[in-house]
Order: sequence, then C-alpha cells, then structure tokens
Amino acid sequence: MATFHQRVFSGMQPTSTLHLGNYLGALTNWVAMQETHECIYCVVDMHAITQGLDVWGGPAELTRATREVTAAYVAAGVDPQRSIIFNQSQVPQHAELAWIFNTVARLGWLNRMTQFKEKAGKDRENASVGLYDYPVLMAADILLYKATHVPVGEDQKQHLELTRDIAQKFNNDFGAQIAQKGLGTGELGFFPQPEPMIQGPAPRVMSLRDGTKKMSKSDASDNSRINLTDDAETIAQKIRKAKTDPDALPSEEKGLEGRPEAENLVGIYAGLNGQTKAQVLAQFGGGQFSGFKAALVDLAVAKLAPIAGEMRRLLADVSHIDGILGAGAERAEAIAAPIMRDVKDIVGFVRRG
Repeated sequence: MATFHQRVFSGMQPTSTLHLGNYLGALTNWVAMQETHECIYCVVDMHAITQGLDVWGGPAELTRATREVTAAYVAAGVDPQRSIIFNQSQVPQHAELAWIFNTVARLGWLNRMTQFKEKAGKDRENASVGLYDYPVLMAADILLYKATHVPVGEDQKQHLELTRDIAQKFNNDFGAQIAQKGLGTGELGFFPQPEPMIQGPAPRVMSLRDGTKKMSKSDASDNSRINLTDDAETIAQKIRKAKTDPDALPSEEKGLEGRPEAENLVGIYAGLNGQTKAQVLAQFGGGQFSGFKAALVDLAVAKLAPIAGEMRRLLADVSHIDGILGAGAERAEAIAAPIMRDVKDIVGFVRRG
C-alpha cells in the first residue's frame, strides 16, 4: 500500500526570548524526535510580523530574535546536521503555496479560528489580514514538505485540523489532475493528512507569579518566567521568589488540587528531571517548600544554565548562526521546490522549465 514518507515539521516564532515553557513543552520533544524521525524545524519569521510592530519589535529586533531562537534550538540539542533548521522567509515556496491555499480554504473555516479572536481582541477591524490568514500560511508550512506529523500544543490543534481540511479539499478539487499526471500517492492523494504528535504528559508550565496563568514571554513581569537566556544566579533567584502557599507538599497528586502554584513547581521539577508528578511527591511529600525549592534550584541551574551559556557562545558568532540558517534553507528548498513545481502543474500554471 502506498504511504507518505514520514516527516516531522514544527516551528516557533521569533518574538521575544524563549522560556522554560517552550523548552519543556516543545524543545525537549524536538530533540528526542531526532532519534526516530526526519525532522524540519523552522523559525517562523513570516508569522512573527502578522501582529503590530509593538509585538514583534521591528526589523532590528526580528533579526536579533531570529538568531536567538536559532541559537536556542541548537543549544537545547537540535542538531543542524541531523535536522533541518532554517528561517521561513528564506524559502519563498512557503508564501507561494500559502496563496494557492488561500483559494482552497474557506472563509467559514477561518472564521471559526479561536486564536485570531484572542490575538485580535476587541479591535478586530484593525487586525492585519496576515493575522487572520495565519492558519493558511501554517498549513502551507506543513504541507510544503508533505509533513506527516506535527508536534502541537493545545493552542495549535485547531490550526492543524484546518491544515487537514485544506489538504483534503486540494486533493478532492484537483483529484483528476493529480491522477492524470501521476503525482499522487495512490488513493491518498497529493498531500498527506498530517497527524498531531502528542508527546505524552508534557507539562503545562505556568507563571511563577500566578499558577493559574500560562508562562508567557508577553507577561510584563520577567520574574514570571525563566528565560532560556537566564544565567545561573537569575534562575536561582526567580525560583526562590516563585509564589507558593503555606502548606507542606502533599504525598499524592490529589493533594495538589486547588493549589496551582504548588502543582506548577512540582510539574517543573518533574519535567526537568524526566519524572512524573507522583514520583516527585513520593520524594518530597510532607516537606516544606523551602527544601523543595532548594532542590529545584539545583536541578534547574544544572539543566538550564548550560543552555544559556551555549546560546551566548553561539550568538557571539553571528556568521555561524546565519550559516546554519542558510544551509538549512538550501536543504529545505531542495524538498520544497519539487513539491511546489508539482502543485503548479496540478493547478495548471504555466511555468519555466
């Protein structure tokens, strides 16, 4: 039976510095996936500019942040020799395919996207067309490489469903041309239906100042998050200052109910140490936060400070970072260009050569 080549695609926006939530929620899984899959990891700079200049910071900041995110990928363990690392804007086929998908996607589909409503807020009439159309570009990012698997968080699941809808409609709309030109993968059509990769119980990392809010790079308080650029002393200070409650740690997970800050810190320890929350509580249950925080400081510094150090080393040589992105873009385009040529042939565009 015909099948698609197994390939993973994922990316992060270069808007502000990556933090512990990005590391535990995505980067650690990306590193592990290199052992089992062909992986393409993108810095999605074209997505970054869909919001206002005050959000993405302008051209100089975009350049800086793109290099910093690249350094974070590599410092966390993504190997640019084994995986493809590049920034989206270096491969023009992303924009080309997005335009064709704009004619496949339907307004009703996009109107259901909840993330646009959240990001645009009350002043939706003033939001950019790019922000509204963001999920179509995301579909192009994935399908340009015929990716079969996409590691996604809860906030991107709806966009992946849209990607699957676009792939199916393209396959249906152009089924006769795909078959006539022999460009499909058997009955599966031209584009695959990418599957979400749910990487086990990835910790939902919350703010260090408020355990009911997700850790975010947009939070006004820097003490709410641990940035991947933070040095050992900064990491230690932020954990010592992290909000807790007066009670001792419970010995079982049920005892964390209604205690969001306690649950968050236990979850962070578990994520950094490759344990479950139950295992952490078996070790620290009954003890006070002071002792637990000291152990968490030691663990976080040991795991995260070397990443910050390696990022500083990498960023000291901009030409090296740019070389990684350029070489990755060449490898990405070697996959994307033939697929895009086939798409143009299927649609009926007259092209050179």
